[in-house]
Amino acid sequence: MFPYKTSFKVNRSCKEPLYLQFANQFINFIKGGKLSSGTKLPGTRSFADLLNVHRKTVVACYEELALQGWVESIPKKGTFVHSNLPLLNTTSIVKESIKREKLKTGFSFYENNELLKKRETELVDNIYINDGTSDGRLTPVEEIVRTYRRIASKKNIYKELGYGSTYGNSKLREILVSYLNETRGLRILKENILITRGSQMGIWLSSKLLLKKGDNIVVGETNYGSADTTFLHQKANLLRVLVDENGIVTDEIEKLCQKQQIKAVYVTSHHHHPTTVTLSAERRIHLLNLAKKYIFAIIEDDYDYDFNYNHAPILPLASHDTNGNVIYIGSVCKTVAPVFRIGYLIASKEFVDEASKLRGFVDRQGDALLELTFADFIKSGDLDRHIRKVLKIYKLRRDLFCKLLKDELTEYFQFEKPKGGMAVWVRLNKKYSWNQVSDEAKKHQLEIGEWQRYDMANTKHNAIRMGFASYNEGEIYELIFKLKLILKSL
Repeated sequence: MFPYKTSFKVNRSCKEPLYLQFANQFINFIKGGKLSSGTKLPGTRSFADLLNVHRKTVVACYEELALQGWVESIPKKGTFVHSNLPLLNTTSIVKESIKREKLKTGFSFYENNELLKKRETELVDNIYINDGTSDGRLTPVEEIVRTYRRIASKKNIYKELGYGSTYGNSKLREILVSYLNETRGLRILKENILITRGSQMGIWLSSKLLLKKGDNIVVGETNYGSADTTFLHQKANLLRVLVDENGIVTDEIEKLCQKQQIKAVYVTSHHHHPTTVTLSAERRIHLLNLAKKYIFAIIEDDYDYDFNYNHAPILPLASHDTNGNVIYIGSVCKTVAPVFRIGYLIASKEFVDEASKLRGFVDRQGDALLELTFADFIKSGDLDRHIRKVLKIYKLRRDLFCKLLKDELTEYFQFEKPKGGMAVWVRLNKKYSWNQVSDEAKKHQLEIGEWQRYDMANTKHNAIRMGFASYNEGEIYELIFKLKLILKSL
Protein backbone atom coordinates (compact mmCIF):
# COMPACT_ATOMS: atom_id res chain seq x y z
CA MET A 1 0.00 0.00 0.00
CA PHE A 2 1.25 3.49 -0.84
CA PRO A 3 2.77 5.22 2.25
CA TYR A 4 0.61 8.34 2.23
CA LYS A 5 1.59 9.53 5.70
CA THR A 6 5.34 9.58 5.06
CA SER A 7 5.16 10.61 1.39
CA PHE A 8 3.13 13.83 1.71
CA LYS A 9 4.76 16.98 3.04
CA VAL A 10 2.85 19.75 4.83
CA ASN A 11 4.40 23.23 4.60
CA ARG A 12 2.29 25.66 6.59
CA SER A 13 4.70 28.55 6.02
CA CYS A 14 4.35 28.34 2.23
CA LYS A 15 2.16 30.86 0.36
CA GLU A 16 0.54 27.99 -1.52
CA PRO A 17 -2.70 26.74 0.13
CA LEU A 18 -2.49 23.26 1.69
CA TYR A 19 -5.06 21.79 -0.70
CA LEU A 20 -2.91 22.85 -3.69
CA GLN A 21 0.23 21.51 -2.01
CA PHE A 22 -1.45 18.11 -1.68
CA ALA A 23 -2.91 18.26 -5.21
CA ASN A 24 0.48 18.99 -6.75
CA GLN A 25 2.11 16.22 -4.72
CA PHE A 26 -0.58 13.79 -5.91
CA ILE A 27 0.13 14.88 -9.51
CA ASN A 28 3.85 14.26 -9.05
CA PHE A 29 3.20 10.76 -7.65
CA ILE A 30 0.88 10.00 -10.59
CA LYS A 31 3.44 11.30 -13.12
CA GLY A 32 6.19 9.31 -11.46
CA GLY A 33 4.20 6.09 -11.66
CA LYS A 34 3.90 5.75 -7.88
CA LEU A 35 0.12 6.05 -8.16
CA SER A 36 -0.97 4.27 -11.33
CA SER A 37 -4.19 4.62 -13.32
CA GLY A 38 -7.14 3.15 -11.46
CA THR A 39 -5.53 3.41 -8.00
CA LYS A 40 -8.10 4.19 -5.32
CA LEU A 41 -7.27 7.20 -3.17
CA PRO A 42 -7.93 7.15 0.58
CA GLY A 43 -11.20 8.55 1.87
CA THR A 44 -11.18 12.26 2.67
CA ARG A 45 -11.65 11.71 6.40
CA SER A 46 -8.92 9.08 6.76
CA PHE A 47 -6.47 11.09 4.63
CA ALA A 48 -7.17 14.20 6.73
CA ASP A 49 -6.50 12.23 9.91
CA LEU A 50 -3.23 10.87 8.50
CA LEU A 51 -1.87 14.35 7.80
CA ASN A 52 -3.58 16.13 10.68
CA VAL A 53 -5.46 18.61 8.48
CA HIS A 54 -9.11 19.59 8.14
CA ARG A 55 -11.25 17.30 6.01
CA LYS A 56 -12.36 20.30 3.90
CA THR A 57 -8.73 20.70 2.80
CA VAL A 58 -8.71 17.14 1.43
CA VAL A 59 -12.11 17.61 -0.22
CA ALA A 60 -10.79 20.75 -1.96
CA CYS A 61 -7.66 18.83 -3.01
CA TYR A 62 -9.71 16.01 -4.60
CA GLU A 63 -12.00 18.52 -6.32
CA GLU A 64 -8.97 20.30 -7.79
CA LEU A 65 -7.52 17.00 -9.04
CA ALA A 66 -10.87 16.14 -10.62
CA LEU A 67 -11.13 19.56 -12.29
CA GLN A 68 -7.67 19.09 -13.79
CA GLY A 69 -8.53 15.59 -15.01
CA TRP A 70 -6.13 13.59 -12.84
CA VAL A 71 -8.75 11.69 -10.82
CA GLU A 72 -12.34 10.60 -11.21
CA SER A 73 -15.00 10.13 -8.56
CA ILE A 74 -17.18 7.03 -8.84
CA PRO A 75 -20.40 7.18 -6.77
CA LYS A 76 -20.50 4.75 -3.81
CA LYS A 77 -16.98 3.52 -4.65
CA GLY A 78 -14.62 6.42 -4.06
CA THR A 79 -12.01 8.55 -5.83
CA PHE A 80 -9.59 6.92 -8.25
CA VAL A 81 -6.61 7.98 -10.37
CA HIS A 82 -8.15 8.55 -13.79
CA SER A 83 -8.26 5.32 -15.76
CA ASN A 84 -7.36 6.97 -19.09
CA LEU A 85 -4.05 8.49 -18.00
CA PRO A 86 -1.07 7.07 -19.92
CA LEU A 87 2.25 6.52 -18.17
CA LEU A 88 4.58 9.50 -18.57
CA ASN A 89 7.86 8.34 -20.10
CA THR A 90 10.87 10.01 -18.49
CA THR A 91 14.58 9.68 -19.04
CA SER A 92 15.18 9.45 -15.33
CA ILE A 93 13.23 9.91 -12.13
CA VAL A 94 13.81 13.40 -10.78
CA LYS A 95 13.34 13.90 -7.07
CA GLU A 96 10.86 16.70 -6.51
CA SER A 97 12.91 18.10 -3.61
CA ILE A 98 15.97 18.64 -5.82
CA LYS A 99 16.13 21.25 -8.57
CA ARG A 100 17.88 20.00 -11.67
CA GLU A 101 21.21 21.66 -12.32
CA LYS A 102 20.87 21.68 -16.08
CA LEU A 103 18.08 20.91 -18.52
CA LYS A 104 19.06 18.51 -21.25
CA THR A 105 17.81 19.37 -24.70
CA GLY A 106 15.31 16.77 -25.91
CA PHE A 107 15.14 18.02 -29.48
CA SER A 108 17.37 19.39 -32.23
CA PHE A 109 17.62 23.02 -33.21
CA TYR A 110 19.53 25.10 -35.74
CA GLU A 111 22.63 26.80 -34.38
CA ASN A 112 23.81 30.18 -35.67
CA ASN A 113 27.55 29.58 -35.76
CA GLU A 114 28.18 32.96 -37.34
CA LEU A 115 27.04 34.65 -34.12
CA LEU A 116 29.45 32.86 -31.79
CA LYS A 117 31.98 35.71 -31.64
CA LYS A 118 29.40 38.33 -30.70
CA ARG A 119 28.69 39.45 -27.13
CA GLU A 120 26.27 38.65 -25.15
CA THR A 121 -5.47 51.92 -33.91
CA GLU A 122 -6.41 54.43 -31.84
CA LEU A 123 -10.26 54.85 -31.91
CA VAL A 124 -11.42 57.82 -29.84
CA ASP A 125 -15.19 57.63 -30.25
CA ASN A 126 -15.60 54.00 -31.31
CA ILE A 127 -15.89 50.86 -29.24
CA TYR A 128 -13.36 48.30 -30.43
CA ILE A 129 -14.00 44.58 -29.91
CA ASN A 130 -10.61 43.25 -28.81
CA ASP A 131 -9.63 39.60 -28.47
CA GLY A 132 -9.04 39.75 -24.72
CA THR A 133 -6.86 42.46 -23.21
CA SER A 134 -6.52 43.81 -19.69
CA ASP A 135 -8.13 47.07 -18.55
CA GLY A 136 -5.43 49.73 -18.45
CA ARG A 137 -7.50 51.73 -15.96
CA LEU A 138 -6.83 49.03 -13.36
CA THR A 139 -3.05 49.12 -13.84
CA PRO A 140 -1.24 49.95 -10.56
CA VAL A 141 0.51 52.88 -12.21
CA GLU A 142 1.29 54.74 -8.97
CA GLU A 143 3.06 51.72 -7.44
CA ILE A 144 5.05 51.08 -10.63
CA VAL A 145 6.02 54.74 -11.05
CA ARG A 146 7.02 55.02 -7.39
CA THR A 147 9.25 51.96 -7.69
CA TYR A 148 10.72 53.17 -10.99
CA ARG A 149 11.53 56.59 -9.50
CA ARG A 150 13.16 55.05 -6.43
CA ILE A 151 15.36 52.79 -8.58
CA ALA A 152 16.26 55.54 -11.05
CA SER A 153 17.30 57.90 -8.23
CA LYS A 154 19.88 55.53 -6.69
CA LYS A 155 23.44 56.87 -6.67
CA ASN A 156 24.92 53.91 -8.47
CA ILE A 157 22.15 53.59 -11.07
CA TYR A 158 24.62 54.70 -13.77
CA LYS A 159 25.89 51.11 -13.77
CA GLU A 160 22.56 50.05 -15.29
CA LEU A 161 22.52 52.71 -18.00
CA GLY A 162 25.01 51.15 -20.38
CA TYR A 163 24.95 47.96 -22.41
CA GLY A 164 23.77 45.02 -20.35
CA SER A 165 23.28 41.33 -20.87
CA THR A 166 21.29 40.07 -23.83
CA TYR A 167 19.80 37.52 -21.40
CA GLY A 168 18.02 40.34 -19.55
CA ASN A 169 18.55 41.98 -16.19
CA SER A 170 20.21 39.58 -13.76
CA LYS A 171 18.08 40.55 -10.76
CA LEU A 172 14.81 40.10 -12.66
CA ARG A 173 15.94 36.70 -13.91
CA GLU A 174 16.76 35.57 -10.38
CA ILE A 175 13.43 36.78 -8.99
CA LEU A 176 11.45 35.28 -11.89
CA VAL A 177 13.19 31.92 -11.37
CA SER A 178 12.08 31.90 -7.74
CA TYR A 179 8.58 33.18 -8.55
CA LEU A 180 7.93 30.77 -11.42
CA ASN A 181 9.32 27.79 -9.54
CA GLU A 182 6.93 28.55 -6.69
CA THR A 183 3.81 29.49 -8.66
CA ARG A 184 4.10 27.28 -11.76
CA GLY A 185 5.80 24.17 -10.42
CA LEU A 186 8.95 24.69 -12.51
CA ARG A 187 12.42 23.50 -11.50
CA ILE A 188 14.64 25.95 -13.31
CA LEU A 189 17.86 27.86 -12.70
CA LYS A 190 18.84 31.34 -13.80
CA GLU A 191 20.63 29.82 -16.81
CA ASN A 192 17.29 28.53 -18.12
CA ILE A 193 15.61 31.93 -18.52
CA LEU A 194 15.85 34.71 -21.08
CA ILE A 195 13.98 38.00 -20.59
CA THR A 196 12.06 39.10 -23.70
CA ARG A 197 9.92 42.03 -24.75
CA GLY A 198 6.68 40.10 -24.40
CA SER A 199 5.71 36.62 -25.50
CA GLN A 200 5.78 37.43 -29.22
CA MET A 201 9.55 37.87 -29.09
CA GLY A 202 9.79 34.44 -27.46
CA ILE A 203 7.73 32.90 -30.26
CA TRP A 204 9.87 34.62 -32.91
CA LEU A 205 13.17 33.58 -31.34
CA SER A 206 11.96 29.99 -31.01
CA SER A 207 10.82 29.85 -34.62
CA LYS A 208 14.13 31.25 -35.88
CA LEU A 209 16.08 28.56 -34.03
CA LEU A 210 13.75 25.64 -34.73
CA LEU A 211 12.44 26.15 -38.24
CA LYS A 212 13.84 26.46 -41.73
CA LYS A 213 12.21 26.21 -45.13
CA GLY A 214 10.17 23.03 -45.44
CA ASP A 215 10.26 22.08 -41.74
CA ASN A 216 6.98 20.88 -40.24
CA ILE A 217 5.34 22.50 -37.24
CA VAL A 218 2.01 21.34 -35.83
CA VAL A 219 -0.57 23.95 -34.80
CA GLY A 220 -4.27 23.88 -34.01
CA GLU A 221 -6.86 24.10 -36.75
CA THR A 222 -7.80 27.28 -34.92
CA ASN A 223 -4.68 28.99 -33.66
CA TYR A 224 -3.11 32.25 -32.54
CA GLY A 225 -2.77 34.19 -35.78
CA SER A 226 0.50 35.93 -34.89
CA ALA A 227 2.14 32.59 -34.18
CA ASP A 228 0.95 31.21 -37.54
CA THR A 229 2.38 34.26 -39.31
CA THR A 230 5.70 33.90 -37.48
CA PHE A 231 6.06 30.27 -38.53
CA LEU A 232 5.02 30.97 -42.11
CA HIS A 233 7.65 33.72 -42.25
CA GLN A 234 10.21 31.00 -41.65
CA LYS A 235 8.70 29.19 -44.69
CA ALA A 236 7.72 26.28 -42.46
CA ASN A 237 4.87 23.90 -43.26
CA LEU A 238 1.94 24.38 -40.88
CA LEU A 239 0.29 21.02 -40.19
CA ARG A 240 -3.11 21.75 -38.64
CA VAL A 241 -4.88 19.36 -36.27
CA LEU A 242 -8.32 19.48 -34.72
CA VAL A 243 -8.99 21.33 -31.46
CA ASP A 244 -12.01 20.19 -29.43
CA GLU A 245 -13.36 20.81 -25.93
CA ASN A 246 -10.26 19.10 -24.45
CA GLY A 247 -7.73 21.10 -26.42
CA ILE A 248 -5.51 20.12 -29.33
CA VAL A 249 -6.13 16.48 -30.38
CA THR A 250 -2.86 14.69 -29.64
CA ASP A 251 -3.96 11.46 -31.37
CA GLU A 252 -3.86 13.38 -34.65
CA ILE A 253 -0.37 14.66 -33.79
CA GLU A 254 0.76 11.07 -33.23
CA LYS A 255 -0.55 10.05 -36.66
CA LEU A 256 1.40 12.90 -38.26
CA CYS A 257 4.56 11.85 -36.41
CA GLN A 258 4.22 8.32 -37.78
CA LYS A 259 4.20 9.65 -41.34
CA GLN A 260 6.70 12.52 -41.35
CA GLN A 261 9.31 14.38 -39.33
CA ILE A 262 7.82 16.97 -36.97
CA LYS A 263 10.12 19.75 -35.77
CA ALA A 264 7.83 21.41 -33.25
CA VAL A 265 4.30 21.65 -31.86
CA TYR A 266 2.87 25.02 -30.81
CA VAL A 267 0.25 24.99 -28.05
CA THR A 268 -1.58 27.46 -25.85
CA SER A 269 -2.35 24.72 -23.36
CA HIS A 270 -3.93 26.71 -20.56
CA HIS A 271 -6.54 28.61 -22.57
CA HIS A 272 -6.29 27.69 -26.24
CA HIS A 273 -6.15 30.74 -28.45
CA PRO A 274 -8.67 31.52 -29.77
CA THR A 275 -11.29 29.07 -28.43
CA THR A 276 -10.29 29.34 -24.69
CA VAL A 277 -10.49 25.55 -24.01
CA THR A 278 -7.96 23.87 -21.69
CA LEU A 279 -5.71 20.98 -22.72
CA SER A 280 -6.71 17.93 -20.66
CA ALA A 281 -4.30 16.12 -18.32
CA GLU A 282 -4.44 13.00 -20.50
CA ARG A 283 -3.43 14.91 -23.61
CA ARG A 284 -0.72 16.83 -21.75
CA ILE A 285 1.04 13.60 -20.82
CA HIS A 286 0.45 12.14 -24.28
CA LEU A 287 2.00 15.21 -25.93
CA LEU A 288 5.06 15.08 -23.66
CA ASN A 289 5.51 11.39 -24.42
CA LEU A 290 5.24 12.07 -28.16
CA ALA A 291 7.83 14.86 -27.93
CA LYS A 292 10.30 12.50 -26.28
CA LYS A 293 9.63 9.63 -28.66
CA TYR A 294 9.71 11.64 -31.89
CA ILE A 295 12.26 14.26 -30.73
CA PHE A 296 10.36 17.48 -31.35
CA ALA A 297 10.05 20.73 -29.41
CA ILE A 298 6.87 21.90 -27.71
CA ILE A 299 6.47 25.67 -27.83
CA GLU A 300 4.13 26.35 -24.90
CA ASP A 301 2.69 29.87 -25.03
CA ASP A 302 1.17 30.48 -21.59
CA TYR A 303 -0.19 33.92 -22.40
CA ASP A 304 -2.78 34.32 -19.60
CA TYR A 305 -1.85 31.88 -16.84
CA ASP A 306 -3.12 34.09 -14.02
CA PHE A 307 -6.76 34.42 -15.07
CA ASN A 308 -8.86 31.48 -13.85
CA TYR A 309 -12.33 31.80 -12.39
CA ASN A 310 -13.47 28.21 -11.67
CA HIS A 311 -10.33 26.68 -10.14
CA ALA A 312 -6.65 27.30 -9.46
CA PRO A 313 -4.38 27.78 -12.50
CA ILE A 314 -3.38 24.47 -14.10
CA LEU A 315 0.36 23.92 -14.03
CA PRO A 316 1.99 24.28 -17.46
CA LEU A 317 3.41 21.45 -19.55
CA ALA A 318 6.85 22.78 -18.65
CA SER A 319 6.29 21.79 -15.02
CA HIS A 320 5.92 18.12 -16.08
CA ASP A 321 8.79 18.11 -18.57
CA THR A 322 11.81 16.04 -17.50
CA ASN A 323 13.26 15.54 -20.97
CA GLY A 324 13.96 19.13 -22.03
CA ASN A 325 11.36 19.19 -24.81
CA VAL A 326 9.34 22.24 -23.71
CA ILE A 327 10.11 25.85 -24.55
CA TYR A 328 7.95 27.80 -22.10
CA ILE A 329 6.93 31.35 -23.04
CA GLY A 330 5.06 33.87 -20.89
CA SER A 331 4.84 37.54 -19.95
CA VAL A 332 3.47 40.07 -17.50
CA CYS A 333 2.12 42.22 -20.35
CA LYS A 334 -1.33 40.61 -20.28
CA THR A 335 -1.46 40.59 -16.50
CA VAL A 336 -0.50 44.22 -15.84
CA ALA A 337 -0.71 46.18 -19.11
CA PRO A 338 0.48 45.57 -22.70
CA VAL A 339 2.73 48.63 -22.58
CA PHE A 340 5.08 46.94 -20.12
CA ARG A 341 7.04 44.68 -22.46
CA ILE A 342 8.36 42.18 -19.95
CA GLY A 343 8.28 38.53 -20.97
CA TYR A 344 10.39 35.40 -20.64
CA LEU A 345 11.52 32.33 -22.54
CA ILE A 346 12.43 29.22 -20.53
CA ALA A 347 14.25 26.20 -21.96
CA SER A 348 17.46 24.21 -21.70
CA LYS A 349 20.62 26.26 -21.16
CA GLU A 350 21.89 25.43 -24.67
CA PHE A 351 18.70 26.72 -26.26
CA VAL A 352 18.59 29.85 -24.07
CA ASP A 353 22.23 30.62 -24.94
CA GLU A 354 21.44 30.41 -28.63
CA ALA A 355 18.28 32.52 -28.26
CA SER A 356 20.28 35.14 -26.36
CA LYS A 357 22.82 35.45 -29.19
CA LEU A 358 20.06 35.86 -31.76
CA ARG A 359 18.14 38.35 -29.63
CA GLY A 360 21.30 40.49 -29.36
CA PHE A 361 21.15 41.19 -33.09
CA VAL A 362 17.51 42.20 -33.29
CA ASP A 363 17.05 43.87 -29.89
CA ARG A 364 20.40 44.40 -28.16
CA GLN A 365 18.86 44.37 -24.69
CA GLY A 366 15.70 45.19 -22.80
CA ASP A 367 14.89 48.22 -20.68
CA ALA A 368 17.11 47.65 -17.63
CA LEU A 369 15.31 50.20 -15.44
CA LEU A 370 11.89 48.76 -16.29
CA GLU A 371 13.17 45.24 -15.66
CA LEU A 372 14.56 46.30 -12.27
CA THR A 373 11.22 47.94 -11.49
CA PHE A 374 9.33 44.74 -12.21
CA ALA A 375 11.85 42.72 -10.23
CA ASP A 376 10.89 44.78 -7.17
CA PHE A 377 7.21 44.78 -8.18
CA ILE A 378 7.17 40.98 -8.17
CA LYS A 379 9.36 40.51 -5.09
CA SER A 380 7.32 42.93 -2.97
CA GLY A 381 4.10 41.02 -3.65
CA ASP A 382 2.56 43.91 -5.63
CA LEU A 383 2.06 41.68 -8.67
CA ASP A 384 0.18 39.04 -6.67
CA ARG A 385 -1.99 41.73 -5.04
CA HIS A 386 -2.79 43.18 -8.45
CA ILE A 387 -3.72 39.74 -9.81
CA ARG A 388 -6.07 39.07 -6.88
CA LYS A 389 -7.73 42.44 -7.37
CA VAL A 390 -8.35 42.24 -11.13
CA LEU A 391 -9.32 38.57 -10.96
CA LYS A 392 -12.43 39.49 -8.95
CA ILE A 393 -13.29 42.33 -11.31
CA TYR A 394 -12.77 40.31 -14.50
CA LYS A 395 -14.88 37.45 -13.14
CA LEU A 396 -17.80 39.86 -12.57
CA ARG A 397 -17.32 41.26 -16.07
CA ARG A 398 -17.21 37.77 -17.59
CA ASP A 399 -20.43 36.80 -15.82
CA LEU A 400 -22.25 39.97 -16.90
CA PHE A 401 -20.98 39.77 -20.48
CA CYS A 402 -22.04 36.12 -20.86
CA LYS A 403 -25.41 36.73 -19.21
CA LEU A 404 -26.21 39.57 -21.62
CA LEU A 405 -25.01 37.56 -24.61
CA LYS A 406 -27.35 34.76 -23.60
CA ASP A 407 -30.33 36.95 -22.67
CA GLU A 408 -30.14 39.45 -25.53
CA LEU A 409 -28.35 37.75 -28.44
CA THR A 410 -29.04 34.03 -28.13
CA GLU A 411 -30.64 33.88 -31.60
CA TYR A 412 -27.45 35.23 -33.14
CA PHE A 413 -24.59 33.71 -31.11
CA GLN A 414 -23.50 30.37 -29.69
CA PHE A 415 -20.81 30.27 -27.00
CA GLU A 416 -19.53 28.46 -23.92
CA LYS A 417 -18.83 30.46 -20.79
CA PRO A 418 -15.01 30.42 -20.48
CA LYS A 419 -13.44 29.08 -17.29
CA GLY A 420 -10.62 31.59 -17.55
CA GLY A 421 -8.94 34.15 -19.72
CA MET A 422 -10.26 37.52 -20.84
CA ALA A 423 -12.37 36.63 -23.89
CA VAL A 424 -15.33 34.56 -25.09
CA TRP A 425 -15.27 32.43 -28.25
CA VAL A 426 -18.47 33.51 -30.03
CA ARG A 427 -19.92 31.67 -33.04
CA LEU A 428 -22.20 33.70 -35.28
CA ASN A 429 -25.37 32.19 -36.72
CA LYS A 430 -24.45 31.07 -40.24
CA LYS A 431 -27.33 33.07 -41.69
CA TYR A 432 -24.99 36.02 -41.22
CA SER A 433 -21.33 36.74 -41.92
CA TRP A 434 -18.83 38.76 -39.93
CA ASN A 435 -18.20 40.78 -43.05
CA GLN A 436 -21.83 41.95 -42.96
CA VAL A 437 -21.66 42.59 -39.24
CA SER A 438 -18.40 44.52 -39.56
CA ASP A 439 -19.72 46.79 -42.32
CA GLU A 440 -22.91 47.54 -40.41
CA ALA A 441 -21.05 48.01 -37.12
CA LYS A 442 -18.98 50.90 -38.48
CA LYS A 443 -22.21 52.87 -38.93
CA HIS A 444 -22.74 52.57 -35.16
CA GLN A 445 -19.19 53.47 -34.03
CA LEU A 446 -18.32 49.84 -33.34
CA GLU A 447 -15.20 48.17 -34.77
CA ILE A 448 -15.14 44.38 -35.16
CA GLY A 449 -11.49 44.38 -36.21
CA GLU A 450 -9.67 41.80 -38.33
CA TRP A 451 -12.11 38.95 -37.82
CA GLN A 452 -10.43 36.96 -40.63
CA ARG A 453 -7.38 36.23 -38.45
CA TYR A 454 -9.42 33.73 -36.41
CA ASP A 455 -9.80 31.42 -39.40
CA MET A 456 -6.45 31.31 -41.16
CA ALA A 457 -7.14 27.67 -42.05
CA ASN A 458 -10.31 28.79 -43.87
CA THR A 459 -12.61 26.31 -42.10
CA LYS A 460 -15.47 28.86 -42.16
CA HIS A 461 -16.31 28.28 -38.49
CA ASN A 462 -17.85 31.79 -38.35
CA ALA A 463 -16.50 32.56 -34.88
CA ILE A 464 -14.36 35.27 -33.29
CA ARG A 465 -13.02 36.14 -29.84
CA MET A 466 -14.78 38.88 -27.92
CA GLY A 467 -12.83 40.34 -25.03
CA PHE A 468 -14.70 41.35 -21.90
CA ALA A 469 -11.98 42.26 -19.38
CA SER A 470 -11.21 45.74 -20.73
CA TYR A 471 -14.82 46.99 -20.50
CA ASN A 472 -16.52 48.22 -17.33
CA GLU A 473 -20.16 47.43 -16.59
CA GLY A 474 -21.56 50.42 -18.46
CA GLU A 475 -19.41 49.72 -21.51
CA ILE A 476 -20.51 46.08 -21.56
CA TYR A 477 -24.17 47.15 -21.62
CA GLU A 478 -23.41 49.63 -24.40
CA LEU A 479 -21.52 47.02 -26.44
CA ILE A 480 -24.31 44.45 -26.19
CA PHE A 481 -26.91 47.11 -27.03
CA LYS A 482 -24.98 48.10 -30.15
CA LEU A 483 -24.51 44.49 -31.23
CA LYS A 484 -28.22 43.84 -30.86
CA LEU A 485 -29.06 46.95 -32.85
CA ILE A 486 -26.59 45.99 -35.60
CA LEU A 487 -27.73 42.38 -35.91
CA LYS A 488 -31.42 43.33 -35.98
CA SER A 489 -30.71 45.73 -38.84
CA LEU A 490 -29.14 43.01 -41.04
